[in-house]
Amino acid sequence: MILDIARLMLFPALMAFAAASDLLTMTIPNRVSLALLAGFAVLAPLIGMGPYDILNHIGAGALVLVVAFGMFAMGWVGGGDAKVAAAIGLWFGFEHLLEYLVLASLFGGALTVLLLQFRLWPLPYPLASQAWLARLHDKQTGIPYGIALALGALLVYPETVWIKAIDLTHFAAMG
Repeated sequence: MILDIARLMLFPALMAFAAASDLLTMTIPNRVSLALLAGFAVLAPLIGMGPYDILNHIGAGALVLVVAFGMFAMGWVGGGDAKVAAAIGLWFGFEHLLEYLVLASLFGGALTVLLLQFRLWPLPYPLASQAWLARLHDKQTGIPYGIALALGALLVYPETVWIKAIDLTHFAAMG
């Protein structure tokens, strides 16, 4: 039951934290990526992932890390975005990686268009005193892509082995 709660809560909570942090501060703390790595390392063997499956997931995470850091080097994404995307790739493995990347890209494109439109309009005076909103409105500021990464991940997560293997009868008996 504790394992099921960990699988239900850890990944989604870290995604919500990453998105909120990126929205409010334009950074994703390293501790989010490290917690995702540690969570995978602990939970993967506990849910019965064998060595082949674990290597598959590590390969997916490594591939995303290489591509994302290339994008970081080009100035297209932030370092926190690159690290959290790689950690998400680790959790999803190759089985769900393409679906995740497509969704994150679509959300990222929509977020970019919305923010560019938002930045065309003057920020109302009462809202300008909110530092995070003023930063988000600033045309010189980047896009908090962690929001798109988290949204894509949260949509894919219910389809993964992490959730599909949970025995929900424990939770039904509690209510």
